Amino acid sequence: MTSISDIATKRYTCKEYDPNKKIPQADLEQLYKVLQNSPSSVNSQPWHFVIVESDEAKAKILPAIFEFNQPRVTNASHVVLFLARNEFTDAYLKEIVDQEDKDQRFPEKEMKAANDQGRRYFVDLNSQTEAQLHDWQNRQVYIALGNLLLTSAALQIDSTPIEGFDPQKLDEILNLKEKGFRSVVIASLGYRSEEDFNAKLPKSRLPFDELFTIL
Repeated sequence: MTSISDIATKRYTCKEYDPNKKIPQADLEQLYKVLQNSPSSVNSQPWHFVIVESDEAKAKILPAIFEFNQPRVTNASHVVLFLARNEFTDAYLKEIVDQEDKDQRFPEKEMKAANDQGRRYFVDLNSQTEAQLHDWQNRQVYIALGNLLLTSAALQIDSTPIEGFDPQKLDEILNLKEKGFRSVVIASLGYRSEEDFNAKLPKSRLPFDELFTIL
């Protein structure tokens, strides 16, 4: 059985995709489940995931993608847009705690109110400014991105995390502000082309002693 460390070691950032290879639906469902179950601070779930799979949808977002990254969108099987909420509304926070209640997270009745109060405390603590809120949310979104990248590798699906795009332009194309969201990061998914030079190169990381301190 392949170990998690072996999967992480072999995983790399795909630079060129084979446009003829598509991810099976069964594997997509696993990726969706991993994203849905990603951890977030106080279970705030500050995200929304847009799955781009049609050629028409890829063409629509392409003007917001930096030119060198465009083939990694058009040739990928699927592209995931990671969005964050512009704000935590009272209605959304209530939706979270009601779902927790529905999922039987509160063995005792009074726990629901206490849990809701605790989450709202941390939301308020990290919402003193818009920049502070966005920074807090972005850190949660990147946890979900990391989960997606590792899970994809475990399923032998190649991936490319993409920051090389214009978030403001993407938000405008998809009317995200009006929908209460903003784009944070992108990941393309699929299967490498035979021409992908990065697949043939050895992985390079700094040595253990440089990266770790054991106390």
